[in-house]
Amino acid sequence: MQSRPVGDVQVSAVGLGEMPLSIEGRPDERRSLATIHAALDAGVTLIDTANSYHLPPDEAGHGEELVARALAAYGGDTSAVLVATKGGMTRTPDGGWGTDGRPDYLKRCCEESLKRLGVEAIGLYQHHRPDPDVPYAESIGAIRDLLDAGKILRAGISNATPEHIREANEVLGGRLVSVQNRFSPVFRSSEPELALCDSMGLTFLAYSPLGGIGRAADLGTRVARFAEVARSHGVSPQRVALAWMLAKSPVLVPIPGSTRPETVTDSAQAPELALSAAELARLDTA
Repeated sequence: MQSRPVGDVQVSAVGLGEMPLSIEGRPDERRSLATIHAALDAGVTLIDTANSYHLPPDEAGHGEELVARALAAYGGDTSAVLVATKGGMTRTPDGGWGTDGRPDYLKRCCEESLKRLGVEAIGLYQHHRPDPDVPYAESIGAIRDLLDAGKILRAGISNATPEHIREANEVLGGRLVSVQNRFSPVFRSSEPELALCDSMGLTFLAYSPLGGIGRAADLGTRVARFAEVARSHGVSPQRVALAWMLAKSPVLVPIPGSTRPETVTDSAQAPELALSAAELARLDTA
């Protein structure tokens, strides 16, 4: 598979978003492990998770533990796999989501993530979402401290605006390597952040690139042009969507979620799909 940089390392041009394997509606563990293993078999070397990917209220870190078990059980070489995780979001007892950007909390989350993943340093640690009750610079200051202490090897942010990107990079002393925002054929409001990442040389990790949990399957119905282009190539609309995104920028890495080996295998083939300039232009206006 083609590769793209995240800081000083190269990862597969398409990653795996682990969230659907851990939250509501998740498959059983056997299928979850098979899905992650299928991604590895297909050449995926970036797996994104978070400490908040779990069912509420008492199993924090399910996603991280699942990834650790999957890597340990895999029969092949996993030394090139970059595991990215996040801290700064919480699950509420009623199944909702909350934020906690307090520096002490973020540092505690990182320590817990280190134990769950079974590593001495986290490959990519990301601030999950700005907390309106905590100054952003204070939250990112905790990420800087973790970087300085060697607890994490690379720092990223998620759900960020251009202002957040610039501020985070300043607080981190120019060491920000990635931004993870939502981006898909039907959700393009992160284009300013993508353009800024492109200009700054930061990796843009596109989450929910196929529309989000429960919506990926009907992408071709919701955006007919992707289905039309897919038919002309004899591939899925989902593969076309990922190929279209990859053509937008050399810093963009989509991280589609998956709950089945077949779908993650299909997604992993997107970098090999060549779309013409005319097709790309047509999809841009879909």
